[in-house]
Amino acid sequence: MSTYIIFDLEFTVVRKHYHLADIIEIGAIKCREQDGTPVIIDRFQSYVKPSRQYKLTQETTPFTGITQEQVNQAPSFPEMLEVFLEWIGDECYYLCAWGPDDKYQLIQHCRYHNIPLDCLQNYNDIQLAFTRLHSPDHRQRFGLKRALDLLQLPFVGEPQRALNDAFNTAVIFTSIFPNINMVENNAAEDQLYVSELVYSTGRRRTFHSVNWLSC
Repeated sequence: MSTYIIFDLEFTVVRKHYHLADIIEIGAIKCREQDGTPVIIDRFQSYVKPSRQYKLTQETTPFTGITQEQVNQAPSFPEMLEVFLEWIGDECYYLCAWGPDDKYQLIQHCRYHNIPLDCLQNYNDIQLAFTRLHSPDHRQRFGLKRALDLLQLPFVGEPQRALNDAFNTAVIFTSIFPNINMVENNAAEDQLYVSELVYSTGRRRTFHSVNWLSC
């Protein structure tokens, strides 16, 4: 019986230096496969104290709704990750998110805090899987709301909040699950490569190049 962790991260808004953005919130949905269908069984949310720039940028609170007071009282990234992994449990799991940004930031933060990457296992990009099902051009990816619109499903909650985005990603995931192949991998074994992505709705940005780093 497989377990799927569909998660989302919110970051500080850093206009010109994306690699310096800090994780400030995580939201996650735990699904367990029952009779061949993923079913939501639990959810997780935590704010995160910034790792490098403790004061939020001026754009961060208007964009995310997350305040300085909330992150000041939050656990550090290593503390949050420890609790998050305890919440996931000991069973084998798939980490799923909408796009590559969240994996990139998890790798960056783990490397910054000297945390082994083995916990980042079986990462599946639900945005890419959805785009492959619905468009011949995989570079022009679907935004989360546009994907929900195509499936004639409502967006639940406010956007740019980690738990809400994770929940809506989970809804899409369960909808397309019969038509996708889950991949197995481990961030500690990933090879260095560059991925150039064009977002159709600009969830966080319109274009960027991502360096995926291995230990």
